Amino acid sequence: MENTPPARQPEPAPEGTRGRVLVVDDDPTVAEVVVGYLHRAGYAVEQAGDGPDALRRFAACRPDLVVLDLMLPAMDGFEVCRRMRAYGPVPVIMLTARGDEEDRILGLETGADDYVTKPFSPRELVLRVDSVLRRARAAAPADESGPLSGAGLSLDPAARQAYRDGRGLALTLREFDLLAFLLRHPGRAFGREELMREVWGWDFGDLSTVTVHIRRLRGKVEKDPASPRLIRTVWGVGYRLDLEAGRTEAGRTEAGRTEAGRTEVGPDSPGTGPAAVPVEPPGGRSL
Repeated sequence: MENTPPARQPEPAPEGTRGRVLVVDDDPTVAEVVVGYLHRAGYAVEQAGDGPDALRRFAACRPDLVVLDLMLPAMDGFEVCRRMRAYGPVPVIMLTARGDEEDRILGLETGADDYVTKPFSPRELVLRVDSVLRRARAAAPADESGPLSGAGLSLDPAARQAYRDGRGLALTLREFDLLAFLLRHPGRAFGREELMREVWGWDFGDLSTVTVHIRRLRGKVEKDPASPRLIRTVWGVGYRLDLEAGRTEAGRTEAGRTEAGRTEVGPDSPGTGPAAVPVEPPGGRSL
């Protein structure tokens, strides 16, 4: 594919640095400020001004994290993010002057782990880089590192794999962490501020980030995302993982499958002879 990173041995980050960050922005002023703050924070920084250049530099150094502008010449940030993510789960923080929720959702869908709207504080951006990298690198504590399961969901934190009814889930880094946190605390309601602190590691930031991640997660784990039964909204509080409702839903689904596949044979069957009549699942759609 054109402009995809070729297979090659990446350059290691210089010794004594906190990691390598690739900054992709076509605005030289913004790029200079971001690069300067990251340098002072102890990071080795690579810089690119457009999508193709970003992919070449990504292939050469395979950074620990990418700060990626959405509006780029030649190739937009969404496409750059897709192509980078095809080569591994590198954390991505998107920068954009567009604050529409649809843009945030699309950015998260393509693999971004955070979304920062311009204008922004460079110091806050550095803190977010710290937080995303810390979360990406940190191993789960020993008492929380075992598999998690409930209501058809199963997660393996060590392997970073998630399943719903045996089907693999394509979760971003932050979606996985959010679902793992909720599975460790089923039945408890958490506010958005608390989720941001516990899952993101921030005491600040745009709370809509939590809202968008919940929406995206529901789209991947709920049978009917429009009527969620697992990740419930607790009005005036936040969100709660309801495993009991999920188990009930799973039981109804299995019962419906059993009833749908059952046949009745006998003298009361319609028509002549022992006709087989499928029994329809009762009730209809679960709410």
